[in-house]
Amino acid sequence: MKKVLLSLSLVVAGLCGKSYAQTNVFDNIIATSPNHTLLEAALLQEGLASVLQNPSANLTVFAPDDQAITSLAAALNLDIAGLLALPNLSDILTYHVLGSTVNSAAIVNGQVVQPVSTTNTLKLTVTAAGSVFVNHAQVTAADLSADNGVVHVINNVVLPSETVVDIALDNGFTTLVAALIQAELVPALCNPLADFTVFAPTNDAFDDLADEVGLPLSAILGIPELPEILLYHVLGANVPASAVTNGAIAQPLSTLNTLKLTETTSGDIFVNQAEVTSADINSSNGVVHVIDAVLLPIATVVDLAINNNFTTLTAAVVKAELVPTLSDPFSEFTVFAPTNAAFDNLATALGTNLNGILNLPNLEDILLYHVLDGYIESTALVAGPVETLNGSDVIVSLTGGVKINDANVILADVFADNGVVHVLDKVILEDFLTVDNEIFKELSVGPNPATDFIAIEHVAGLAYQLTDLSGKVLFSGTTQMQNQINISDLNAGIYNIRFEKDGAVKAIKVMKM
Repeated sequence: MKKVLLSLSLVVAGLCGKSYAQTNVFDNIIATSPNHTLLEAALLQEGLASVLQNPSANLTVFAPDDQAITSLAAALNLDIAGLLALPNLSDILTYHVLGSTVNSAAIVNGQVVQPVSTTNTLKLTVTAAGSVFVNHAQVTAADLSADNGVVHVINNVVLPSETVVDIALDNGFTTLVAALIQAELVPALCNPLADFTVFAPTNDAFDDLADEVGLPLSAILGIPELPEILLYHVLGANVPASAVTNGAIAQPLSTLNTLKLTETTSGDIFVNQAEVTSADINSSNGVVHVIDAVLLPIATVVDLAINNNFTTLTAAVVKAELVPTLSDPFSEFTVFAPTNAAFDNLATALGTNLNGILNLPNLEDILLYHVLDGYIESTALVAGPVETLNGSDVIVSLTGGVKINDANVILADVFADNGVVHVLDKVILEDFLTVDNEIFKELSVGPNPATDFIAIEHVAGLAYQLTDLSGKVLFSGTTQMQNQINISDLNAGIYNIRFEKDGAVKAIKVMKM
């Protein structure tokens, strides 16, 4: 019995006297890894190995593998020696280290953490599929543990540069940031070697969107289309405000639709319907322009014109600076769209060319005379006057096909998400467009109001039609120097007389008492 007790006491004494070496993230993980030789070399060169060997520390190291470091060198047009000679190498390395232990299970999507480097924060992402990113780098091996911390292997070097995501974080774009986190787009936009242009909607812009669609903001952030909506706000190139040209069309990272850029004569810049309220906030990987509305990648009436070869109409809408108005995703328009040939015919009739048409001082009024407020399919058109966006009426006729004034609808019901387009074979005009035309200078129509007769004097050879407000032709003919139209049998009301010669048109409204 005494021998047994002696033996046990010797064993216990031996165990108590034995010392165990403590492991650390540098010696036991990084230095022993065959895939981290370049990281090891960089840490040793910068004298940072001792930081990671500290037995009293609690560390998290995001450790880029050799391929990640080699790829960074290639992207910077450097060799490894050049990379190791970077003056901010120490700051880059400490940007990969947290002063606390964070296991992968403790990482929360959208978490922002401060590394040992104070130059910038790290942005952590956990995707719905369970992938973990730190900035743009994906964790490829997690939770390699030592006594003084944990190592997560990553496939890119993270750089402490200010990205477009930092611009959003640091300038109060809380809803945009929440949306980027929800859509798991933070890694893509944190790429320090990319070049972006971000059109950044304000918080109020997101609130307005929620109001328009009748949903709470939290529901907006949960819609499945959110990633495409956000990517529709991002170009894959750096475009400062000074590079924006009126009528430019840009392809964003979303492929669902293009962006239409407008620069007005007063210097204002629009992207689709949204105005740029603050431009050229620069970051290391791009530029941010603040906008006052959220952009939606829907097909508008402007897209129909662009995508269906209405080149003259498109050029006119651009020139008149109407693209923002007609790109509004929450408005509804009915557009009577003249063909290219229709504009060519108008140019010929006015003795000019297309450039002359585009430089008409009343071009905006001409175009707005082709647009109705509201969504009216061809089957819902009603004969008679309809007010246009320029305030004047067009006359709809449904006799022998659909006519708008004297133009035929040759293709109806081309649908957009914010309206409908009806194609015309003629540019429709109203009397103010031809008031200075030599053909009509001597034209006299009267009395107005009239009771029994309307006299047309001083101009011969004009084709004329007198119609009611439904567009029904009541009288027609060709003028002589003096003419009388007997209206004694007509009911009291408003009638329209349209004169035409050599493509020039003049319309006059008359009243029967």
